[in-house]
Amino acid sequence: MKNFKIIIVEDIPLELKGTEGIIRSDIPEAEIIGTANDEAEYWELMKQHQPDLVLLDLGLNGSTTIGVEICRLTRERHPDVKVLIFTGEILNEQLWVDVLDAGADGIILKSGELLTRTDVSSVMEGKRMVFNEPILKRIVERFKESVGRQMRCQEALVNYEIDEYDERYLRHLALGYTKEQITNLRGMPFGVKSLEKRQNELIQKLFPSGNGGNGINATRLVVRALELGIINVDNLQPDEA
Repeated sequence: MKNFKIIIVEDIPLELKGTEGIIRSDIPEAEIIGTANDEAEYWELMKQHQPDLVLLDLGLNGSTTIGVEICRLTRERHPDVKVLIFTGEILNEQLWVDVLDAGADGIILKSGELLTRTDVSSVMEGKRMVFNEPILKRIVERFKESVGRQMRCQEALVNYEIDEYDERYLRHLALGYTKEQITNLRGMPFGVKSLEKRQNELIQKLFPSGNGGNGINATRLVVRALELGIINVDNLQPDEA
């Protein structure tokens, strides 16, 4: 790894001291050219110096959104500067998504093995999406959950003989569409009476033993489809009208 210049953005003195210690002992190629504990100090440093890497904490002075905005503006104004997030926000997954959308090269959580030479080297060599073990574990968990949902959906579609029009109909019912609105969707070649017939057929498929003598309306049908995984509450997107 070649020598490079780094700015550290961290508002907690003890954590800043620890981060500086890690860099000086494990990453001798890194020259710390400045540190900042808030947004104003950071931009003042950027006027004076041109770092190769910004090591950025997300939670600054009680705000988590400042770090995301610093990342976004840094990538816009200094596209050659790499931004590696080093954060104690270990539970805020939405914040991770926001900062990745803002252009971060990676996220290192302040847990587990912390910041390593390998992580920094990967970023400096141009690798994107650099994560340490704690966040990788969380990503793998979410990936497994997502694949599991997809597999359950595919199995349900086969087991209950659900075609694409059934899925589309149930999905739009879940979104609050009326039958009249669904008939106007592109690629949905059915009238209201045909949809009513299709709904009755779906009720027979999804409630083969009935519903304990109770009637089954569109809402109950949608709930059953969600329970079986035929439609996914995280993927309820309307089709084009």
